[in-house]
Amino acid sequence: METTLTDEQRGTGERADVNGIRLYYEVHGPASATRTLILLHGGLGSGGDFAAILPALSEGRRCILVDLQGHGRTADIDRPIDVQLMAGDIAALIGHLGLERPDVLGYSLGGGVAFFVAARHPELVGKVIVVSAHIRSDAIYPEMRAQQRQLGAPTAEMLDGTPMFNLYQRVAPNPGGFAQLLDKIGASMTTEFDFADVVRSLQVPTLIACGDADMAPPSHYVEVFNLLGGGLRDGGWMGEGRAAGSHALAIIPGATHYDVATSPALAAAAIAFLDAADR
Repeated sequence: METTLTDEQRGTGERADVNGIRLYYEVHGPASATRTLILLHGGLGSGGDFAAILPALSEGRRCILVDLQGHGRTADIDRPIDVQLMAGDIAALIGHLGLERPDVLGYSLGGGVAFFVAARHPELVGKVIVVSAHIRSDAIYPEMRAQQRQLGAPTAEMLDGTPMFNLYQRVAPNPGGFAQLLDKIGASMTTEFDFADVVRSLQVPTLIACGDADMAPPSHYVEVFNLLGGGLRDGGWMGEGRAAGSHALAIIPGATHYDVATSPALAAAAIAFLDAADR
């Protein structure tokens, strides 16, 4: 996919003091757009995770790329890396910017944040897209759980020279904080959770998306869609049998957990979902 942005789509970096944190964000897309999409990146990434699909997503809509706590150009603060706490940051940012029910797309760590923004603050959100974020800690493959248990400060030296490390060194307010961030993310990854009841409570139209070779099997994301009432019966000629609440499912072909956020197919599925009329 072409990643060149037009002059109208190019963003400028801003900072917002909200919820006890100074969030860095960029606004892309036409200023005249009436719809806004907030994009939330994955762990050890930044808003730049979406560079490959941003031109498509920002065609006719404003896109706000946020660097989450301790990531990118947003400094860490004295609290855990927790998707529920970060969801509070995004809710506060929506209020700070005076946005009227923006849509939210989150990938991996950002998918968990987007999920809880929609779950805890449904009055603030139009639609939500949750990409490659599992809802049970035991949903991912056993070998991945084993790797996650090893993540922490001692692995910082092993990651030296990787794109994640280089990004952090290049843009982080505190380049020396990488090991501490790994400790926090490692602690988050080893926390047991099951958010099935939260899924059932969702009131916001939700697209569940994953790669077909993701960190959890596609069957897990189908299970999440089932919890939303989707995939339980024939959809009907007029779509009358589809999941209530305009929920949807997308399994992105040829994508892994690590490249799904760059997939043109994800962009196409997201745009189709966001542009569809609610039933």
